[in-house]
Amino acid sequence: MALFYLQISSVGRGAGRSATQAAAYRAGERVRDERTGQLYNFTRRRDVLHTEIMVPERFAAQPLEWARSRERLWNTAEHAEKRHNSLVAREFQVVLPFELQAPQRLALARAFTREITERYGVVADLSIHEPRAGGDPRNFHAHILTTTRAVAPAGLGAKSGLDMRPLERRRHGLPDHRQEYVNVRERWAQMTNDALREAGIEARVDHRSLAAQGIDREPQPRIPIAHLKMESRGERSELAERLRAQYRERAERRRERSQGARVAAAGEASHGRGEHGAQAGVDLAEVRRQARTAWLALREAARAPQEQARTHEMSGEPQVPENDLSG
Repeated sequence: MALFYLQISSVGRGAGRSATQAAAYRAGERVRDERTGQLYNFTRRRDVLHTEIMVPERFAAQPLEWARSRERLWNTAEHAEKRHNSLVAREFQVVLPFELQAPQRLALARAFTREITERYGVVADLSIHEPRAGGDPRNFHAHILTTTRAVAPAGLGAKSGLDMRPLERRRHGLPDHRQEYVNVRERWAQMTNDALREAGIEARVDHRSLAAQGIDREPQPRIPIAHLKMESRGERSELAERLRAQYRERAERRRERSQGARVAAAGEASHGRGEHGAQAGVDLAEVRRQARTAWLALREAARAPQEQARTHEMSGEPQVPENDLSG
């Protein structure tokens, strides 16, 4: 199965971020922030394969020069927000299938970006990155940075898409934010699978969780990119080591639970067969002993996360979410 990764996040002043800095970094360009006077220069980046700004089709015939200039676009987005903690941009980050050829990955990223502009009526700034040296060679990915407000001929209008208030969404007959996230993830999976199918590739992606797919497997730990970089330089990362150790513990507990469930099921089946099971050579006493041993192991495993949570609470260590791909 191909890799599925879609992360939707926001760029907010409350976290000390700006749309101008985010755009400059992702595009590998130089952008000056008119509000603060700061210059962001990331022209030394060498992993940027493609950049492009898209506006909704209904504005295709209009000049909209302010929207097609990266520096003017994101300064406009910054000026449109007045609060000190405003959300100034929205980002969709996706992993592009490494099984596809470069032109096919580009077409897929552009098609998804186009759908976002049409779905929400916003301006989207697309940047495609190739895997970095020493990183995961499959990690072709795209950053789609969008305005939080709908585009208008004279500038930016009301909040749109995922940044629209719940009351406004209900007024327009739109699904709530939770469902909208699910819808976008499902659409990205569908478009990815269509691209793989058209390329004659059997691999497929699935936007659902492992549990929803019926896969009894522990998700891979998500190691923060900064700590992966430390290890790539030959430095030790205690956080990365701890996350991997915790993953191995969870995987082992899951294996024990699965084994215990199988033994218990075998015990029930043998008990149901009664004397016929004994005549077939099944040692019922041994089966019951194994089931009890598995149950005791399961009970101890259930206690472990509680003890671990108390330890983290006392030490103040961060809890890092998990995924199949970091960065």
